[in-house]
Amino acid sequence: MSSLPPELLDRARLADDPDFVPAPTRDAATVALLRDAPGGPEVYLLRRVRGMAFAGGMHVFPGGSVDPADADSDVDAAWWAQAFGVSEPLARSLVCAAVRETFEESGVLLAGASAEDLLADVSTDEWEAERVALEAREQSLTDLLSRRGLVLRGDLLRPLAHWITPDVEPKRFDTRFFVASLPAGQVCRDAGTEADSRVWLRPQDALDAGLQLMPPTVAVLQDLARFPSVEEALAAERTIEPVQPKFRVGSDGELLLLMPGDPGY
Repeated sequence: MSSLPPELLDRARLADDPDFVPAPTRDAATVALLRDAPGGPEVYLLRRVRGMAFAGGMHVFPGGSVDPADADSDVDAAWWAQAFGVSEPLARSLVCAAVRETFEESGVLLAGASAEDLLADVSTDEWEAERVALEAREQSLTDLLSRRGLVLRGDLLRPLAHWITPDVEPKRFDTRFFVASLPAGQVCRDAGTEADSRVWLRPQDALDAGLQLMPPTVAVLQDLARFPSVEEALAAERTIEPVQPKFRVGSDGELLLLMPGDPGY
């Protein structure tokens, strides 16, 4: 537990206060982007800028909060609603947010001229201007795709996990994790201002590298490390259940991170 911020100990004590009210959660989406490599599949990780209010200095997957404009997408949401156990409007927003955040934070856009087509190269200056305008909320993803005659390829995503930020954290997210393959012809590039380092690593190498990782990232990397190819990682059947870790103070004053099923959870 030594790698955990010391201020967490003070916040964990709040959980024993009968008047304690956790901060509300915000819906969010994040995407584990995979590519095949000679040594096995690699996953794309960003290191968030140190000092950020949430997960500063941590290696994470591209992702972020759902934006109100994400609700305007034309995603066929019925299947996603069932997969994540949410309403169709929320499912539609989550899928759109996943595609939008991946473009904003990695420069990869899951879209094409039709449901069978996929953009190849979106690393040009013209597309970078579109990405910057999207990140600045000067346009929505739906507006961008409509203007260019494109459709969102939500079918390229697969559901991966569902994690909720511990109740004592001041900023909390209700995050659905997706997995997708890097489209042929597209490249991840330095994009956005929230990350200061970007790397492709085999999931097990990422776990072994001593990176600062949050429990959801660790769990997802452990899941992905099982597969010898991107195709198999995408095809795996998963039952998505919400997981919410808890920070509590042990009898000896030590900070404990409890997972569902742990004694005292």
